Amino acid sequence: MTSTESTGGPPAPTAVPNPVATPRPAGAAGEEAGSGRLPLLDLLRGVAVLGTLMTNVWIFTAPGAEWSVLGGPLVTPDLSSVSDAAESAFRLLADGKFLALLTVLFGVGLAIQFDSAARRGRPWPGRYRWRAAFLFAEGALHFLLVFAWDVLMGYAVTALLVAWLLTRSERAQRRWLWWAAGGHLTLMAVCSALLLAAGPAPEGEQQVAPSVVALYAEGGYGEQVAFRLENALALRLEPVLTFGLLVALFLLGVRLYRAGAFGPDATGRRLRGRMLRWGLGVGLPLTVLFAFAGEGGFLLNRYVAAPLVALGYIGLVGALADRIRCPGRVATAASAAVASVGRTALTCYVLQNVLCVLLAYGIGAGLAARLGPDAGPWWVMGLWAAVSAILLTAASLWTRRFRHGPLEALQRAALRR
Repeated sequence: MTSTESTGGPPAPTAVPNPVATPRPAGAAGEEAGSGRLPLLDLLRGVAVLGTLMTNVWIFTAPGAEWSVLGGPLVTPDLSSVSDAAESAFRLLADGKFLALLTVLFGVGLAIQFDSAARRGRPWPGRYRWRAAFLFAEGALHFLLVFAWDVLMGYAVTALLVAWLLTRSERAQRRWLWWAAGGHLTLMAVCSALLLAAGPAPEGEQQVAPSVVALYAEGGYGEQVAFRLENALALRLEPVLTFGLLVALFLLGVRLYRAGAFGPDATGRRLRGRMLRWGLGVGLPLTVLFAFAGEGGFLLNRYVAAPLVALGYIGLVGALADRIRCPGRVATAASAAVASVGRTALTCYVLQNVLCVLLAYGIGAGLAARLGPDAGPWWVMGLWAAVSAILLTAASLWTRRFRHGPLEALQRAALRR
């Protein structure tokens, strides 16, 4: 998932402004020579992909798996034991944060593609629409065959709108950003108030049906695919509910890129410092506050506080990369491995979900049913670490010989045809 996300059918392609009128962002001179890449973006993409798994791994291992998000009980922080405290911290640091980070980076990728078209004098959206169509198709297959909570379909549709907005003025883009953010905040406030007024559902109504639990623990692969298809409307609820947030974060990514927030120069360091202070300084206290607010705080935590923390994570990763001037071999190797995941982000995103399906569901090793909640949270966190290690190793080995990941290369080949 690099900058290959886009769109399918706004107005006819418009001529992109001359490159002279579309200056490269501050810090672009720090891109790797001849590669056209900002190293920090690859590092952030890798962090986002591995961080997204920190949230999704709990879905794969819960009773009822993908349906547990809708039918399972609300998970609230628990500090009664070391293991419960570790699980609560693990969840709070990840839930929604890395998804928001990934969304911002998709907006950055969109801006990079727009600037590339401008430098070449190509029409926009032009060929970029085919990228969106291909991404949507990939997401649909990923949703149906692998994981119900796919993000690619939502990103493709969002990029369809934002790609068109990039042909409009900066003022129009800024208005859309604030409209989208304001509409999203209003919707989250209303939904949270309704959840709070409704109160907790009776315990019996919060449990996943035994038949659904058995489906993922013992059912066949075809039955699981059919279940996703039959419940597609419910399982596709998140990108519809958060469309305003997606648009706002895409446009925010565009603005950050053009402001030079990802460059290695003084401007980039200054902007990342601000994101670190404000993102974590405001986002983390709100995360804790909303987490302990029960049903009324769930949506606010995942879809309001999380994007703020995501900006803080950008600043934090950037600060670590800036300050480790002469890292040792271990730090250098770790950073390179994470960046390799970022360079093959689409492949790694799909692969991590495939691995979790094979390890957790009954069609594979069935670890979720064998171990279950009684085994405590440590094995779930261990599963995340093991899958992450596989991705880091595989991506590092692959990028030594190939420039693009397998799915990225497939996408490029299909679009060339």
